[in-house]
Amino acid sequence: MRITLLNQFFWPDTVATAQHLSDLAQELAKDNEVTVICSGAGKPGQELSCALGPNITIVRTRGFSFSHRGPARIASYLSYIAGTVWQCIRLPRADIYFTLTTPPVLAPLGSIFAALRGARHVIWEMDVYPDIACDVGYIKRGGLLDRCVGAVLDWSRRRAAAIIAIGEDMKARLMKRGVPQAKIHVAENWSDGNEITPQPLSDGPLVVQYSGNLGLAHEVDTVLPVMERLRNRADFRFVFVGGGPRRAQLEVACREKEIQNAEFRPYCARSSLGESLSQGHLGLVTQLPQTTGSLVPSKIYGIMAAGRPFLYIGPFEATPAQHILRFQCGWHIRLGDVDGLETLLRRLNEDRRLIAEAGQRARTAFEQNFSRALGVERILRIIAASCPSNELVPKLAPSVVGD
Repeated sequence: MRITLLNQFFWPDTVATAQHLSDLAQELAKDNEVTVICSGAGKPGQELSCALGPNITIVRTRGFSFSHRGPARIASYLSYIAGTVWQCIRLPRADIYFTLTTPPVLAPLGSIFAALRGARHVIWEMDVYPDIACDVGYIKRGGLLDRCVGAVLDWSRRRAAAIIAIGEDMKARLMKRGVPQAKIHVAENWSDGNEITPQPLSDGPLVVQYSGNLGLAHEVDTVLPVMERLRNRADFRFVFVGGGPRRAQLEVACREKEIQNAEFRPYCARSSLGESLSQGHLGLVTQLPQTTGSLVPSKIYGIMAAGRPFLYIGPFEATPAQHILRFQCGWHIRLGDVDGLETLLRRLNEDRRLIAEAGQRARTAFEQNFSRALGVERILRIIAASCPSNELVPKLAPSVVGD
């Protein structure tokens, strides 16, 4: 079977969508011919094979490099879309067109080429657009752009053979958009438990670590006052690894408030992520309430793989809070509960046993639910169910449930 995967980022890029799609492509290529149309790292052109396997053909489009800045980002999106259209025209027909959400309007291309080629289209919703753009204030909710983009994307969703949501809250968000429930399958993201393994908790100050992009969808107004209250305590340390606009704002605030026990580090490579995560005692995860379901913070799975509990500041209905409730693998703090957060951190600092026990539960829950093998199999099951011939995944364990 021929499968064409469409996403702007792919191996060897290190962004989350590239890593998850690379994991999926490697498994699909064991029994299928896989073509990936992407841009990102690497030279434009066609690679007949790569380190992921001989059955994977990578076609890299020419165009502008990706940037987080508005005009440059739009230029990179448009150049990738133009290149993707051309490559889909010239490449052989696929049986399945599989699209992610980078760029956000990629799904309609999958629908169009699936219709023209008599193929199936599957959408993997990493973020729900245009909802997330409205939630963080990029575009006006109910405005012309919101309505137009939403109409086009919902048209594609209704035509898709299957839609993959990465959390129950995302499924609920898609249903609010009028997407039929029967089309939506929940398959949580994953991490690599071989690359990220539990390491002993270090002595010294209690390290609360945020790893990844700290963007407009994330909340810092609850943790910052606590950092200020504990700024003269040598037994607490707050570490932020990565980037993003909120991180830049937080770094400035820490300098202005003379918070000496805060540290800011650049992004780390995937190969060193396990070591980086193990340097913290708690993994910090935050989310604004209006983004519930339009995104799902998938950084929780790397934290759990490292055998660390996570501290979630965000809405109760969101996936991280529900995992904490289900697995007892961390602590949930309501947004704005500064006193509650400070009390919790002081208690955990005094009794590190609580952290160790929650970390063990986190790793157990990860191994039983969110390992790479289980995560990929969930996606494979959904794709297979969308194929009447059922040729895609003939030997999957019956215990793995996709939705």
